[in-house]
Amino acid sequence: MGKSIAIIQSNYIPWKGYFDIIRMVDEFMLFDEAQYTRRDWRNRNKIKTPQGPQWLTIPVQVKGKFHQRIDETLVSDHAWIDDHLKSIKHNYARAGAFKEVYPLVENLYHSVSHTARLSDVNLTLLRGLSDLIGIQTPLTWSTDYQSVEGKTDRLISLCQQAGADEYLSGPSARSYMDEALFQSAGIKLTYIDYSGYPEYAQIHPPFDHGVSLLDLLLNVGIADAPRYLLTDLRALHQSEA
Repeated sequence: MGKSIAIIQSNYIPWKGYFDIIRMVDEFMLFDEAQYTRRDWRNRNKIKTPQGPQWLTIPVQVKGKFHQRIDETLVSDHAWIDDHLKSIKHNYARAGAFKEVYPLVENLYHSVSHTARLSDVNLTLLRGLSDLIGIQTPLTWSTDYQSVEGKTDRLISLCQQAGADEYLSGPSARSYMDEALFQSAGIKLTYIDYSGYPEYAQIHPPFDHGVSLLDLLLNVGIADAPRYLLTDLRALHQSEA
């Protein structure tokens, strides 16, 4: 029986599509050896408000650290936890599942109150949110494996070291992925298809699919949340390579 894997940089409280990739693979590898990029998804994400989407951003140390890796990036001020919880509470207090979900979210946030590395904050939140919606996929670090030079060569080597024969990628990677290298290595390259997500009763219209998973959980509750992920776990596009 084959093994599938995804290799992606860690994100802060990501959108539902990120969690669909986690649940579609046998191992989800965090590629935080990549360079940290500002104004990206590593340390921020969006929630809904009556005024529209709002960014929640973890403050990190970046001054003079132009080439630091994601796993070298440190939180600069832990007051962000209370700030983010206040924003979540203020904007979702009237959401349908607030009373059920918010205490769990609050406990999860407090569990990273003394966590220094952004990568570790993200990992803890990813594991906690995955647990809430029943995702049991192991989350690992790419740095647990031997390093190989070359962007695509590195991905293929990680697949091989992890014993995977299928690599699941987001659709945007199709524009730069060297599919022939995967084919020659005997690894099936598959792209997830994000179309077809059902809408749910979002407290602050108009509907927006691209906000944090927290929005889904707080609006519909833990039991119903999986219904609004991709219903077909093989809703994928096979590479023609």
